[in-house]
Amino acid sequence: MQTQEMALITRDALLLPDGRIEIRMVDPCYLHVVADVLKGKYPLAFGMFKANGLPPCYPNATQCEIIDFNQLEDNSLSIVLEGKQRVKILSAAKRKDGAWIARTLRSSNWSQEPIQGEFELISAALEQFYEVNPELCGLYANIHLEDASWVSQRWLEVLPLYNKDKQVLMNQPNCHKTMDFVLDLIKSHVD
Repeated sequence: MQTQEMALITRDALLLPDGRIEIRMVDPCYLHVVADVLKGKYPLAFGMFKANGLPPCYPNATQCEIIDFNQLEDNSLSIVLEGKQRVKILSAAKRKDGAWIARTLRSSNWSQEPIQGEFELISAALEQFYEVNPELCGLYANIHLEDASWVSQRWLEVLPLYNKDKQVLMNQPNCHKTMDFVLDLIKSHVD
């Protein structure tokens, strides 16, 4: 397999394939990263921040695209990222301006599969979650509540878990352990 250099943005958040996240860019070095990505100099990877880590994120990251951006009232930049492909961060180097460039290796995305049986509950719960959080739902043109992988990944993005625990679930070959985890979590909170 061939490695690829990517610009790296880290946040204390998770972005997975087909997911979307809106982030605010203030630091000038990251504004340069956005410019470099939009000019086609580098693809972009989004990783979960890891305190005192070198590189500054967990090894599982997601190649993403900038699908929208807006200048905010305070003159900072808001960008919307869409996850495309899972990647492994093999190494990273900090540029003189403070931005990170990572050496990555493509990983397998989870395959689409239908939600069936009792797992339909996690899909219905995600639909309710989006009704209560319309700003998150508003990031998506299409919501795929029928796809177990899509639903599982959206739950991983929004559940308040430790990043290291999210990494364990992300490292699975498919969405089944995440589906089991979310279903058990929902069942444990039903009276």
